[in-house]
Amino acid sequence: MRLYKHHGLGNDFLVTFVDDLPDSPGPLARQLCDRRTGVGADGLLFGLPGSGGNDLKMVLFNSDGSRPEMSGNGIRCLAHAHSRRLLLGGGKIQIETDGGLREVEVDDDGDAVTASVDMGTVGDGPGIAQALDDSLSGLLAATADVGNPHLVVCVSDLSSVDVAAVGAAYESHYSEGMNVEFICKAQKSVDVIDLLVWERGVGVTQACGTGAVAAATRAYDWGLVDKQVRVRMPGGEVEVHVGDRALLIGPSIFVATIEVR
Repeated sequence: MRLYKHHGLGNDFLVTFVDDLPDSPGPLARQLCDRRTGVGADGLLFGLPGSGGNDLKMVLFNSDGSRPEMSGNGIRCLAHAHSRRLLLGGGKIQIETDGGLREVEVDDDGDAVTASVDMGTVGDGPGIAQALDDSLSGLLAATADVGNPHLVVCVSDLSSVDVAAVGAAYESHYSEGMNVEFICKAQKSVDVIDLLVWERGVGVTQACGTGAVAAATRAYDWGLVDKQVRVRMPGGEVEVHVGDRALLIGPSIFVATIEVR
């Protein structure tokens, strides 16, 4: 199996192109993504043939073997790998996902590119779990659906948040799992938010594309920012344009080609 390792702001993926999913793809993802005994990554991305004229179908498995509906960083990496492998020079790529059809525009097919993703409409999400009412009292908090579920919580100081402990605790109240974003408005910067993320099926990650879209949209709803938002995460920053259809703009970096036998 040939793997292309890419990352989007430190959120890293192993990308492979196949005609059909292999047997037991979840266990395979756990094996390959293990950072001690495998290649190491946050997720394993399969690029399958698209249908109805679409370029690709994306199927993602997290490092724990679970299958999420969507990844904003992952889809940029997949589009980049597709363009780079076929020497397309960039351009628009139509990708089917479990969260719906997405269009990705890649600016080049070099080792480092910028990609823009039409993320579709941001929905309401499942709502605040009743068991969280007390712990979220006095905080701005709301859920969002970006093809996958998110809980966005605005805090006054991100340094005071134990993301691993609190993120896991919040997620435990949702039977289908939950991505949890902790955000803070940058004090002296217009339309900038800082974000820490707990990712369903992975844990604490350096960045989350769908989480950035969810966070920027809810920050706009709360009047914290205007429609063009810079979202800063430990791995770097992306730009989100909030609207009827959200636009996510960020990098993808090619790391290595790996042959696994």
